[in-house]
Amino acid sequence: MASSKPDGGKISDIKLNRVVLLTIAGFVLAIALGVYGAFRFVDSERQREMQAWQVRLGVVADSRAGAITDWVNGSFLALRELAENASLQLYLTELVMSGGERAKVNDEAAQATYLRNLLAITAERSGFAAPQGGAVAANVERAGVAGIALTDAEGGLIVASPGFPSLTAKLKTAVLQAAGGQPTLIDLYPGATNLPTIGFALPVSALQSDKQAKGIGVVVGLRLVGRDFFERLKQPGDVATSAETYLVRAQAETIEYLSPLADGTEPLSRTIAKNTPELADTFALEHAGGFGLKRDYLGREVLITARAIAGTPWTLVRKIGRAEALSESETRLRNMLIILLSLIGGMAIALFAVWRHGASVRAAEAAERFRVSAERMSNLSRFMKVVTNSQPTQIMAVTADGHYTFANEPAAAEAGLAPDDIIGKSMASVMGPIKAGHFTAINKDLMKEFEENPDAKPRPRRAKVHEFGENDGVQVIRSMHVPLRGDRDHPPSVLMVLDDITELTSERRRSERMLRQLTDTLVSVVDRRDPYSAFHSSRVAEVARAIAQEMEVPEDVAATVDISGNLMNLGKIFIPAELLTKTSNLTADERKQLASSYLVSADLLRHVEFRGPVVETVRGLGEAWDGSGPLGQKGEDILLPARIISVANAFVGMVSPRAYREAMSFEQVSGILMKDSGVRYDRKVVIALINFLENRGGSEKWAHFRQPPPTATEAAS
Repeated sequence: MASSKPDGGKISDIKLNRVVLLTIAGFVLAIALGVYGAFRFVDSERQREMQAWQVRLGVVADSRAGAITDWVNGSFLALRELAENASLQLYLTELVMSGGERAKVNDEAAQATYLRNLLAITAERSGFAAPQGGAVAANVERAGVAGIALTDAEGGLIVASPGFPSLTAKLKTAVLQAAGGQPTLIDLYPGATNLPTIGFALPVSALQSDKQAKGIGVVVGLRLVGRDFFERLKQPGDVATSAETYLVRAQAETIEYLSPLADGTEPLSRTIAKNTPELADTFALEHAGGFGLKRDYLGREVLITARAIAGTPWTLVRKIGRAEALSESETRLRNMLIILLSLIGGMAIALFAVWRHGASVRAAEAAERFRVSAERMSNLSRFMKVVTNSQPTQIMAVTADGHYTFANEPAAAEAGLAPDDIIGKSMASVMGPIKAGHFTAINKDLMKEFEENPDAKPRPRRAKVHEFGENDGVQVIRSMHVPLRGDRDHPPSVLMVLDDITELTSERRRSERMLRQLTDTLVSVVDRRDPYSAFHSSRVAEVARAIAQEMEVPEDVAATVDISGNLMNLGKIFIPAELLTKTSNLTADERKQLASSYLVSADLLRHVEFRGPVVETVRGLGEAWDGSGPLGQKGEDILLPARIISVANAFVGMVSPRAYREAMSFEQVSGILMKDSGVRYDRKVVIALINFLENRGGSEKWAHFRQPPPTATEAAS
């Protein structure tokens, strides 16, 4: 409903056509999706190439791991043939039976010579022979680097092939482990000549014994690890210059390289920290069988896979440089991406050119239609201003956040502004924050309902009467709120019609003030007759109002609670003063007379007109939630104001002192009310009272209820 000029002078303020925006957004989205698809396609091709390399490297790693495993198993097999040799088992059996005394073994010298020759021949045949050396007697130690030896179960050397070294602590540990029945690998280490050396130890069982039993001796073999072993790491026909296969093992917080490296590093000559960032060999040890893109020991990016060598602490690593492995595919994919992006760009340019030509034609047609529409809108706006300005009420349209989009002359005059100057301002700045807060709350609630069901018929609306100010300065305004659907030029708004009805309601307010004054006068008459019940009615009304507020009841219910609470004891006027102040035990008739005084109050008030069901509320004060009251009303059938006042009356009566007893504590009263909830009282009302006492400061606010009434002397002073 904002004004617009008919001369077309505000063309610069016209928003871009929504169709144009959607078309541009469609172009941008199509281009973005095309580019995204191109990159996704290239990325999928790159992943496919990586998977192909994973397969290639895995095949090589499996074959090389198999070759190394065969070499290790072959070494164990050579020694196993010796361990199962009957002559060797017979000799050790006789030696054990003789208590280790070789002199008691039958033909010991001949048997020892035979075994020494057997060990030497086996060492030569299986690769355990030392490069040099001669026969070695059992009681002679000679420096050596390799060979095969026979020991007893305690690691004592019995006979060995030429060139076998002396048994070091490391070798004896392996021998003792093997004697326990477990074949043992003596892992790679620098030997006596600093050459890579490996050892194997197998238990020898007694003749006709369980093969799983502990050995009576041990066959131990040491061999140099040389060209025949490391050649097994090379893949036949491998032409890649950056491809490499090598062995590693974990050593505490480092990685040790067991085989020669491509950069010329000798076996067992290089270590590197495990926590080196992105280190390929750390990945290999932790994910044997995995595949990844990492950095090798020289810091170069490589594709890597690994295999654990069974029966050893070794891991075989197969790698190839990323640049060499992926250079051809990267070039191909880069060219493919350039071609795809070029095609997408060309198509986008062509489509834009076609759309631009059609848009220019449509723009000319739309401009003419807009000119006609603007002229009609201008005429309609002038007509609406004439209609609304002729009304005595304030008419305005505001957005959800309370900013004016339209105001007629009465609304602008009330604010002391011109109609055009009020547009865009907030209600808080024009009419003050208090009034604006009331109206904005209604508008937001109404717009929320309208957004949830915009096609509802009839359209939702709100009407409410507001009172601003106090006493004689009260201003009463009746407001009507109607939601307005938004469009491309105007946001969703609410049409507000405000009518000042202060003069029309002044007589009603005066009557209400008189009723309040009369009520206070009647209550004071009752209170003066019983000092122990002084202020009882006003306190009941006060507690009842607090409960109603806590339960968030409607305004008319709260007003009924207030008036009924004040007038409930009006019937005590007809009860003798000596009964009201009696300190001895009451008779049944006296108790009945006191308990039914509220019914007398209802009868006295039955011809008085109240805005709410005051008389019905007072008459229902004796009803119980379980239906045991005099009228038989039960549960929700009892008026809500009556249920609230019933709890408030019981509370005030118990926490206040009486002529015949002292005041009870809040905790005692709360317990009694909770015990009787669901039987005598509404549980929701009791819970609301207790919540106010404990969480809203009610205990402190009403602490004075428990104080005894002043004596006659105190009252006179």
